[in-house]
Amino acid sequence: MSSNPRVRQLSLVPDPIDEAFLAFHHAHPEVYIRLVAMARRWKAAGHDAVGIKMFFEVLRWERGLLPDRDAGEEFVLNNNFSSRYSRLIMANEPDLAGMFKTRQLLAG
Repeated sequence: MSSNPRVRQLSLVPDPIDEAFLAFHHAHPEVYIRLVAMARRWKAAGHDAVGIKMFFEVLRWERGLLPDRDAGEEFVLNNNFSSRYSRLIMANEPDLAGMFKTRQLLAG
């Protein structure tokens, strides 16, 4: 067992960040799709690893350039979700397993 009290342990109490992430992910599947596409393009360019926050910033930049960004539903990419997206992508996309650098999740 870890001596760091902030390291996540098995808990019956739901993690608020996990809950918010799942709600956002289900409401905005296009974010996952775009992140996966960027990761595959990065890998195809010959890179083996990357930090997902780079893709978050690219996605924010691209969305800011959309001419109809005011017409659709706006959303904010919460930095707390980046670690969840990296883990979800690596778990669901075998070709991207190990692509993202991750750290141990801490209790929220």
